[in-house]
Amino acid sequence: MQQDQLNQLLSRAEQLLNRVEELLPPAPPAPDWNAHAFRWRKQGGRGFLEAIPRPHRIRLEDLRNIDRQKELVDRNTRQFVQGLPANNVLLSGSRGTGKSSLVKAMLDKYANQGLRLVEVDKHDLADLPDLIRLLRDRPERFILFCDDLSFEADDPSYKTLKAALDGSLSAPPENVLIYATSNRRHLLPEFFDDNRQTRHVDGEIHPGEAVEEKISLSERFGLWVSFYPFDQEAYLAVVFSWLERLGVAVDDPEQVRAEALRFALGRGSRSGRVAWQFARDWAGRSRLETVQAAT
Repeated sequence: MQQDQLNQLLSRAEQLLNRVEELLPPAPPAPDWNAHAFRWRKQGGRGFLEAIPRPHRIRLEDLRNIDRQKELVDRNTRQFVQGLPANNVLLSGSRGTGKSSLVKAMLDKYANQGLRLVEVDKHDLADLPDLIRLLRDRPERFILFCDDLSFEADDPSYKTLKAALDGSLSAPPENVLIYATSNRRHLLPEFFDDNRQTRHVDGEIHPGEAVEEKISLSERFGLWVSFYPFDQEAYLAVVFSWLERLGVAVDDPEQVRAEALRFALGRGSRSGRVAWQFARDWAGRSRLETVQAAT
């Protein structure tokens, strides 16, 4: 009798476990290590690497007016790919000047040498220890790409980034670097009141704790690369460069200049991004007029 009761109990427990398993989210897929670019995703509270089959390819030579920035980031990445010491990189400055494009160009140049790019959203920075543990023993070289990164004053997630950069008891892996882009040089908002905490001691300036906390995050990036607004001539040079790249024959350069400046005025910005947008618009309109004329 007791055996029958035990069998019934085990049967009911098995049925219950089957029902619970149906409610659980599926196991995350295994990474496709043949891919060159990845995105860190969350599913059912668990993170996994999602392969990006067609990453945005940008050639380094197509980026104009940022020669010094290209030299710095390219040299650091080349050191990293060759297994030499290299730094985490913070690319900061004016919007639309090529910060994100420069990181993508590194993948285009060095993917065949084992470089891989992993996009990590700011909201997933708490998963950095899990992600780094997943990549640590791989033969490839991984850049964790945090685009348009900034934190509010009460955002605790920046502390995870600090630990990942240089603040954990475990040594950072040799095959992982972090490249971040931001419009803020120190990633955190800076307020006028922060300066009121600055003290003068024996003729030396000692920033207050608020300033020290904000600087302590950005200074953990070993390489700072600054980007600046384009002047008019630099903007126009980028416009004509993109038109050439798109295969557009420019019959009237003065008309293109006038239209490009008008386009930038409407956007309120002269930048590489605006130049690219204008070039695409001009190329599309020109080809549409050619098609319509032929019909």
